[in-house]
Amino acid sequence: MPNTHPKPILNASLPAQFRQIRLELAREPGHPEGDAAVAYILIAPLDADGRIDPGLWREHREACRVVRLRPDRDHQSGQLVHRSGGGWAFRYLAAADMPDETGFHFADECFVTGEYVSINEADRMHTYRIVSVSHL
Repeated sequence: MPNTHPKPILNASLPAQFRQIRLELAREPGHPEGDAAVAYILIAPLDADGRIDPGLWREHREACRVVRLRPDRDHQSGQLVHRSGGGWAFRYLAAADMPDETGFHFADECFVTGEYVSINEADRMHTYRIVSVSHL
C-alpha cells in the first residue's frame, strides 16, 4: 500500500504563501471516528486569513495540486481548479472518467488546523477535518 503521508513539496520558487494542507475524513455514518486514511493533500496559496488566494493561484496554477488518498487504492493526482462563479474543485489528471470534486464554499473557507471543510464527491457531500497546514 502506498505511503499515506508523502513528504512536503520543497520548491523555493513558489511564493511564501503556499501551503501543504492535509484533510482527513471527519465523523460520518460508517466512520464514527473519522478515517485518517481517507484524505487529501492540497498544495495551495493562502492569504493572511487562511483563504485560498485566487491571484496567486492564477499566477502559479500548475503548482496548485491535490492528491486524493484512499485505503487500498492508488493515489489520484490532480489540480486545484477555479471555476467560473468563484468555486474551487479538484480535477484529476489520469482519471478522465472521474468527475471533478467540488469544495463546498471553498472561496469562503479558512484553511486552519482544526477547522472543517466539505467536499462533494460523486454527488455526495463529505466533511473533512483540516489536520495540518504547513509551509512548503
